Amino acid sequence: AELDLPRRRPKLPRTLSPGEAERLIEAAAGTQPRDLRDRALVELLYGAGLRVSEAVGLDRAGVDLEQRLVRCTGKGDKERIVPIGRHASEALRRYLAHGRPYLDRRHRPDLFLNAQGGALTRAGAFLILRRLAAAAGLEPERVHPHLLRHSFATHLLEGGADLRSVQEMLGHADLSTTE
Repeated sequence: AELDLPRRRPKLPRTLSPGEAERLIEAAAGTQPRDLRDRALVELLYGAGLRVSEAVGLDRAGVDLEQRLVRCTGKGDKERIVPIGRHASEALRRYLAHGRPYLDRRHRPDLFLNAQGGALTRAGAFLILRRLAAAAGLEPERVHPHLLRHSFATHLLEGGADLRSVQEMLGHADLSTTE
């Protein structure tokens, strides 16, 4: 009872390599409304590090393409503003112009819509990623929305971003979570 047990070192989360992330994004090429939606979704999950619930919970009004910012609601109903890259904003621009109008049969405020015109669900986003992973030649059972979030953070840090900035973009309250 007096002995201190050795602590297990926490395992780092798995990530995609930059090449695998690129292949996954490229698998969402196409001009059909659902292809444009899928590309915008993947670009946003990877390019902004959003949680899947934040991405599917986005309203059309929460996206500012001019300033390349997304206003999302995270855990604990905390709202944060996340910068998005040029590729993500272009994918969103194409989806909003040429994809979403064809999916929006019910005049919903949601940014991402399913094939029936309703809001895209977390499960729907999960299935989209699995399908894209298979098309990209990745193991579909290994690819899930949070993997893109981990990859986003890891690739930023490997590219020289400071931990504090990454913490803010991810919406972590505690720096140890980001570490």
